Order: sequence, then C-alpha cells, then structure tokens
Amino acid sequence: MSRLKERYEKEVVPALMKEFKYKNRMAVPRLTAVVLNMGLGEAIQNIKIIDSAVEELSLIAGQRAVVTRAKKSIAAFKLRKGMPIGCKVTLRRKRMWDFLDKLFNIALPRVKDFRGISDKIFDGHGNCTIGIREHIIFPEIDYDKIDKVKGMNVTIKTTAKTDVEAYYLLKYLGMPFRT
Repeated sequence: MSRLKERYEKEVVPALMKEFKYKNRMAVPRLTAVVLNMGLGEAIQNIKIIDSAVEELSLIAGQRAVVTRAKKSIAAFKLRKGMPIGCKVTLRRKRMWDFLDKLFNIALPRVKDFRGISDKIFDGHGNCTIGIREHIIFPEIDYDKIDKVKGMNVTIKTTAKTDVEAYYLLKYLGMPFRT
C-alpha cells in the first residue's frame, strides 16, 4: 500500500469523520483520479515537440500519455481540426497515490520561491486544478536532455460535495496550502 493511501486510511478518514460529523465511513470524501495535462500551442509550428512532451509526461506519471487533438478549426491560430495540440494522462488507484505523494513531498518544494498553494484552486464541486509552470521540478526529468521547459496542469478529482470538504481532505493528506 502506498504511503499516502495508508495515511488516508489511518489518519485522514477519522479526522474528516470528526470534522464533518459523518456517520458512515463511506460518506467520507475520497480521491478518484488525478489528470496530468500539457497543452502545447507551439506544436502547430513544430510537430516534434509533441513526441518529447509525451515521453516526458509518461516519465513523470509512470504511465503512457495520450496525444490530445483539436476538436475544431480556428483560423486565427492556424489550427485545423484533428491536429495534435497536447497530451494527457489519467492516474487512478496506486499510481494516483504514488504520484500525489511525489507531488506533495518532492516536486512542489523544489519550486523556486514556493510559498504554498492558493486555496482558490477549487471548482465548486470538490475538484481542484494546480498549474505548474515548469515540468522540470519532477525528479524523473533530466534537465540536460529537454529541449524546452513546458508547463502542465494537475487536476485532482474527489468525491467531495463542497470545496470545503475537498480542502480539508487535501490539507490532511499533506498538500502544502498557504497559511
């Protein structure tokens, strides 16, 4: 069992039951998935950037990334329907827990001038998205072998009904929020 999942079972569930007065253990919010997404607008001019992004995202996630394609054409951006414009990967179960443990304890503290994550990242339904400007904060990425520093989004999906429940779930799991 993952270190973070074990912490969730032993510490977070009882703390949330006490905090929100849940009567049943199954009512406690839990994590369902983590989605990593890289949007690459510059792939319109240089198609090879997609290949390197897929490889790097696959290294970070530990699972093969899929290429995302444009849903419609936009003439102003010289974009045609079906052109590759990014990549994503969805993590569940053990890989999700392992990735979040790495994100909270290794990657985010490596961000320059990191003061914590804002509490305004929630969407109103208990999910949150964190924007990461440099993918090189992850230990799997070799700085000498990358051609361009890319940004990415990390979306954490939960079963929480409200943002407050999701905030406390992630706070108890160890997400470094601003104080």
